[in-house]
Amino acid sequence: MKLISAVIKPFKLDEVREALSEVGVQGITVTEVKGFGRQKGHTELYRGAEYVVDFLPKVKIEVAVGDSELEAAVDTISQAAHTGKIGDGKIFVCTLEQVIRIRTGETGAEAL
Repeated sequence: MKLISAVIKPFKLDEVREALSEVGVQGITVTEVKGFGRQKGHTELYRGAEYVVDFLPKVKIEVAVGDSELEAAVDTISQAAHTGKIGDGKIFVCTLEQVIRIRTGETGAEAL
């Protein structure tokens, strides 16, 4: 079992969610986050004053999948979130030691 964490541009969320649904991913967790990478923010002009926007708004998606579904889920997120411009985001994959469904007590792959 794997945990996929993807940080993407907010306007790409619906496309990613729909694409994951089409490949059989049953559930995702979404968090609004702020951060920066290589672009290190940018400057904006507001009422004549220039200021630096250090942290850019992003969306973090977390998806727990079985090992057999990992490649399809990662490819789907990568394709759906791609714009070709700086700041498209990152995908992180971690191993899950254990998963427990609270309602039924199921563990492991059955809990996904």
